[in-house]
Amino acid sequence: MNKRMPIIIISLMATFSLLVACGSNATSSSAKEKEVTTKTRSIKQAMGTAQVPDNPKKVVILTNEGTEALLSLGVNPVGAVKSWKGDPWYDYIADDMKGVKDVGLETEPNVEAIATLEPDLIIGNKVRHEKIYDQLNQIAPTVFAEKLSGNWKENLLLYAKTVNKEKEGTQLVADFDKRVDSISQKLGNQKEKKVSIVRFLAGQSRIYYTDSFPGIILKDLGFKHSEKQEKLFSKQKDKFMFATDSKENIPDMDGDVLFYFTYTADDNKENIEWTNKWTNDPLWKNLKAVKSKNAYEVDDIVWTTAGGIKAANMLLDDIETYFLKK
Repeated sequence: MNKRMPIIIISLMATFSLLVACGSNATSSSAKEKEVTTKTRSIKQAMGTAQVPDNPKKVVILTNEGTEALLSLGVNPVGAVKSWKGDPWYDYIADDMKGVKDVGLETEPNVEAIATLEPDLIIGNKVRHEKIYDQLNQIAPTVFAEKLSGNWKENLLLYAKTVNKEKEGTQLVADFDKRVDSISQKLGNQKEKKVSIVRFLAGQSRIYYTDSFPGIILKDLGFKHSEKQEKLFSKQKDKFMFATDSKENIPDMDGDVLFYFTYTADDNKENIEWTNKWTNDPLWKNLKAVKSKNAYEVDDIVWTTAGGIKAANMLLDDIETYFLKK
């Protein structure tokens, strides 16, 4: 027998053992990575309970207010419904939305486009998307908020919990509430002024009340509505808005201060024409707020269309401008 044979055999056995050990470590490492990526949490939401990734990496968001919430939480979605106005995003979020895929309108998301993105989490709203929940849930774990409009705070907290940023979400809401309290204190006796909120769109004029996006913020600031509006809304269960096509309701729009805006997200010139007809009417010009030059035209996107935390803060900017910086 060759004297070198035992040495060769021992060397081969050592090499084999090393390879087996490396393979075992690689398998163990891969298993650990898989465990990390597949770890889930239970989230109670409008459609029941969802099992969502512990740390989602590819989120698709299906509401405008939800997009503002995610961006404020430091989460950049891979896909989002387009802004109500913009190409495709509002100017004030455009820089943060570079590279984000437009997946259609909030009222009609493109399910195929969403699937193409291979998300690991989808966030939507029961009001908008209940009919396509099952389709979305087959693509990725899906979480829906219950309501829209004035519920942006509650929704933001749900979204924050869903993307595992509950602490950050709580802080965002707390910071906003703190700002509201600060402005409210600075307003002092100006809060005694009755404030009216009016929106124009072709064929319909609206008076917004306490359950609307702007109405909730103004109520939290300490403002109240005129006696006429209180009487008007006492006749209906809906405290969101009163809609009319009759100029006879123009006197109901009055207040010590009046904020009005025109829906222009669809670039429909008829909306502007409608506004002009109403604001040039003698009844409008006879309003106390108009005659005292306390009727202010503001941005529809900020005051109602966007409906998220960024818009809410810009609305507070307007309040500071018109009440505290005059």
